[in-house]
Amino acid sequence: MQKFTETENEFFEHHKIEVEKGQNPMRIDSFLAGRIENISRSKIKAATKRGNILVNNKIIKSNYKIKPNDIISIIMSYPKKEFELIPENIALNIIYEDEDLLIVNKEAGMVVHPASGNFSGTLVNALAFYLKGSPLFDGNNIRAGIVHRIDKNTSGLLLVAKTEKSASHLSQQFLNRTIDRKYFALVWGNLKEKEGRIEGNIGRSLKNRKIMNVFPNGDFGKNAVTHYKIVESFSYVNLIECKLETGRTHQIRVHLKYIGHPLFNDKEYGGDRILKGVNFTKYKQFVENTFKLLPRQALHAKSLGFIHPRTNKYMFFDSEVPEDMRMALDKWRKYILNRNTI
Repeated sequence: MQKFTETENEFFEHHKIEVEKGQNPMRIDSFLAGRIENISRSKIKAATKRGNILVNNKIIKSNYKIKPNDIISIIMSYPKKEFELIPENIALNIIYEDEDLLIVNKEAGMVVHPASGNFSGTLVNALAFYLKGSPLFDGNNIRAGIVHRIDKNTSGLLLVAKTEKSASHLSQQFLNRTIDRKYFALVWGNLKEKEGRIEGNIGRSLKNRKIMNVFPNGDFGKNAVTHYKIVESFSYVNLIECKLETGRTHQIRVHLKYIGHPLFNDKEYGGDRILKGVNFTKYKQFVENTFKLLPRQALHAKSLGFIHPRTNKYMFFDSEVPEDMRMALDKWRKYILNRNTI
C-alpha cells in the first residue's frame, strides 16, 4: 500500500485524529462522520477514493475499519485556511465589568467561541468588537479571555478575563475547583433523594463523538462530580439546583442522564420525548406545547462566585431564570395545580 510523504506530494494536513485505545473497530466513514462537524459520509468516501485520508501515514480504502491507536490524517492539496477572528457588533448582556474582567449573561443559542461550522456570531466575535484595542483580543485567539464555557443552548453567567494576568488567575481558580458555580435544571422524573452527589468519569462517547458518556469504572474520561438538590417538584419533572465540583464538557447533562433523569427537552441526551407521566392525549399535547416554549435543554447557569484577581475579594453574581425557561416552569405549575384541583 502506498505511503504518503507530505514534502513529495505537496499536501497539507487539515485534520489529525488519534483513535482511543478503547475504540471498537468500525468503518472509517462512520467514525469520521461522528468526529468531524459538518461532514457527510459521501464526502468522506470521496476523499478516501482520492487518497486524501491516511491511516498511520498510509492511503486506505473506503471500507477500512479503524482500530485502537490508529492515527488518521485528512490531507488536501491546499493549505488549511488560517482562522481570522472578525469582530462583530453583537449585543451582549454585561451585568458587571471592571478593568480586569466582565460577567456576561449569555442567551441560549449563542456559541461561546468559534469552531468548525460556527466561525461567526459567537461570544468571542462579540467580545473582539466590544473590547477592540485590548491586547488580549487583538489577534486570532479564538479563546481570548474565555476561562470557562457553557453550551450553545445553555443560558446564563459566563466569566471573561480582560487581561493575561486575570486569565491566568481565574483559570487557576477553575483548576483548583474554588469557583462556585450553580445551575438551575429542569429534569424528567422525581429524584429519590432531596439532595445528592453524582460521580462518574466523563469522556467522549465511543460510539458518537459529538456527545459525552459516563464511564463509571474509570476506564476512560476524567473524574467529574455534580451535587444537586431539589428546588421544586412537579410530579413528572423536578426543578433542581446543581453545583459543579468539576467542569467537564456537558457535565450536568450527561450526569443526569446517567442517573435516569435527563434534562427536559435535551435532544442530545434523550430528554426531548415524554419520559414520565400519563398516557393521555391532553398530557402529550401539554408536553409538546411546553417543548415549543422551551426549544432547548432546560439548563441555566444561575450564579457564579470567585476571588477577584486584583483585589483578592470574593465576588458573587446571581441571575434570573430566562423567559423561555420561566414560561415552561409556570406552565408546569399550572398543570399540576389544575390536576390537583380537579
